[in-house]
This record gives sequence, C-alpha cells and structure tokens, in this order.
Amino acid sequence: MKKAKFSGWLKQSLLFVSHDPWIWAGYTLFVGILMTIGRASLVLGILFSVTALFVGVGITKYIDLKHSSENPVEIYWAVTKSLPLALLAAGTIVIFWFAFMVIANLLTGDLYKIGQFFFFWELTPENLDHRSARDIANWIYSYANVTLIFTLLMLTTFASWFSYPLMLFKNYSWSEAIERGNHAVSRNQNAIYKSVGFIFAEALLCMTVTPLLTPVLYMLTSTMMYVSYKGIFEIGK
Repeated sequence: MKKAKFSGWLKQSLLFVSHDPWIWAGYTLFVGILMTIGRASLVLGILFSVTALFVGVGITKYIDLKHSSENPVEIYWAVTKSLPLALLAAGTIVIFWFAFMVIANLLTGDLYKIGQFFFFWELTPENLDHRSARDIANWIYSYANVTLIFTLLMLTTFASWFSYPLMLFKNYSWSEAIERGNHAVSRNQNAIYKSVGFIFAEALLCMTVTPLLTPVLYMLTSTMMYVSYKGIFEIGK
C-alpha cells in the first residue's frame, strides 16, 4: 500500500463530481428532500442521512465504472448493491445515538426527550414565521451535519475510515474490514486525519453559514471515502 495525500483525495473527489454532474445533482436534491422529511423525527433523520452517505459511495463506484471500465453498470446496480449494507450501518448509528441519548437524558432527568427521538414534529407555521431562508435551512439541516460528525466519530473509533467500502466492494466481514482498514489507516494517518478534520470543519461551516450545502458535503464525503479506498486497495495494492 502506498501512502496517500489528502490534497490528492480531494482533487480526485472533485473530478468524480465533474464526470457526471447531473447524477450528483439528482443525488444532492434527493438527499436534501430526505433530510427535510427527516426533520420530523430524529430517528428517521439519522437513518436517511447515514443511508444516503453510504449509498453515495456506491454511486461513486458506478460513475467510476461508467468512465473507466469496459463493462459499465447501471445506476440501479449501485443503489441495490450498497443499500442493504448502508441501511445496516445506518441502523447501527441509530442504536449508538439512542444509547447516548438515553444515558444523557437519564443523567439530566429530561426523560420526556427520549420519546422525542422517535417523533417530534416541529415543522409548524409558528416555528417557520419571521425567519430568513438561511435560518430555516440551518434549522432543517443542522441535525444532518451533527449526524455526519457523529457517524465519522463512530466509524473511526469502532471501525475505520475504510471499513464500509471494504465490506461493500471486497465482501470482507466486519472483523476483516476493521483489521485491513486499521492497517491502511496506520500507514496513511496524515491523509486520514486531514480528511476527517476537513469534513468536520465543513460540517461546522454548514451549521452556521452555508446550511444549504449540507447535501453537497454528504456527496463530497461519499466520493472521498471511495477514492481513498480505491487509491489504497485497488490502485496502490
């Protein structure tokens, strides 16, 4: 495995976006709609957001095969291949989040908030009146940016940056993906830390200044997951 650079991953990610901008435009629009619906329930919001993030990795693979392979695949292949594992990963994140939430609310005594995890309708005229478009967008998408940070923290703590694509494209088991992924991380720590730090910084920016770019950040994170995996485990092996 060769060492990689964050700048190279970022450049390749942007290149993937430029290959099929209409595919990514449709993806970000769909993700934006899902995130808006998910604002009605935190459990649905987390499930939608994490699933969209990991399905985006499969879509990046589809674009890669479309432009570099003699045997391109259809877009439904990318979705159907990545969706089951993406849902499993999203469900795991939901369980972790709920566990942390229960512990926190038990300690603070706010037990009523536990039920709000499953349904808490806030999309009412009272909450939307007298707010600018940016304020509304920030209110709608703020949970998605927190979800992205939480997901990457869980991924890098209990697995590795490369675990999902290794399981998806190499059919590794959970333990095998962790072992191979951690080995790759140890050889490319600088690039990994810079990538995760960059995504965290962008997520914080989306929570304050550019909330409408949240679906775009999800798209960029998906492509970075794929190009980093490809560069180390396919090209650099």
